[in-house]
Amino acid sequence: MRKIITSTYATLDGYIDNPHLWSMQYMDEEAQTYAMQLTLGADALLLGRVTYEGMAQAWPAMGGNPYADHVNSMAKYTVSSTLEPSALAAWNNSTLIPGDDLVTEVTKLKEQPGGNILIWGCGRLTDALMEHGLLDEYRIWVCPVIRGEGQRLFREGVTASLELADTTPFRSGSVVLNYRTVSTNADTAATG
Repeated sequence: MRKIITSTYATLDGYIDNPHLWSMQYMDEEAQTYAMQLTLGADALLLGRVTYEGMAQAWPAMGGNPYADHVNSMAKYTVSSTLEPSALAAWNNSTLIPGDDLVTEVTKLKEQPGGNILIWGCGRLTDALMEHGLLDEYRIWVCPVIRGEGQRLFREGVTASLELADTTPFRSGSVVLNYRTVSTNADTAATG
């Protein structure tokens, strides 16, 4: 079964908004190689509406390098209750998953053959997937930056059990923490 992996940048104090303002200085050659391997291991992107809208403005014009070419060629699935399917024409290979169909459609995606499914960022989408046992891994790129305010990595009320699968430090001072979700006894009883 395919894995769903969320990859997001976070400050040392746990904020994730506007990473382009504080994380890019830590994307050295090591980090770029790691990002490339993570992305090449996926053949689909799963995005929330806000992330899709931001990415669809920039990514279609990028290309000419293996990373951007791979991202632009990937299947893209956008979860939204408000977007019209015509809004997805901005970025090739994009499909709408209505918010009410999230669990059913993502379960089908996971069961299809193929590479991993990558999510950029953390928010309502990743919270919902985790709640339904569909999110497999968090890759949290912790940058040695303290912001003091902003959008938190995890929203208030989110609870989960995770296990550390791996850490990858970079000479730039950033580190990727790879956490896997852990099934609880309630999850096991419900499926078992």
